Amino acid sequence: MTPVQKLASLAALILLAMAVSFGAAWQVQEWRYDGKLAKQAGQFQTDLDAIGNAATAQARAEQDKRLATEQQLAAADQQHTKELSDAQRNQALLRDRLATADVRLSVLLDATDSAGACDVPSTPCAVGVVHAARRAQLDPAHAQRIIAITDAGDQGLIALRACQAYLKEVSTPK
Repeated sequence: MTPVQKLASLAALILLAMAVSFGAAWQVQEWRYDGKLAKQAGQFQTDLDAIGNAATAQARAEQDKRLATEQQLAAADQQHTKELSDAQRNQALLRDRLATADVRLSVLLDATDSAGACDVPSTPCAVGVVHAARRAQLDPAHAQRIIAITDAGDQGLIALRACQAYLKEVSTPK
């Protein structure tokens, strides 16, 4: 073997030793980094699980609040529907009683009105008639129209109360 061949084989041997040591160092670094990455991945998964659990709990709490609000609104709606049906039933009963002349609507007349020409005597007569406040009876058709107007007003007031209760319930923070 010539010195050049010896030198070449020595260089090849050194190069082989360097490649083996480089590979070994690379493998050691890979094992270290794999351990660190596995640890980081585990921590990351733990954090993700905690965030997911918190989000689920918050969503469940919001859903419970929404369900409670919906139940309260349903109860309020049921109450207002009952009030409306009761008012409509009472109005229908009053209209029926007016139609059958079971009840008559009358208005109180002004006792100080001198234009009426029906002055009440200031002293009672010997006949013993008690003079009460003067009243005038309304025509049944006019009475029916008045009842219809009050019925619409009652329905409007009940609807207004329902809207106010709804807005109060929805806008109240819980």
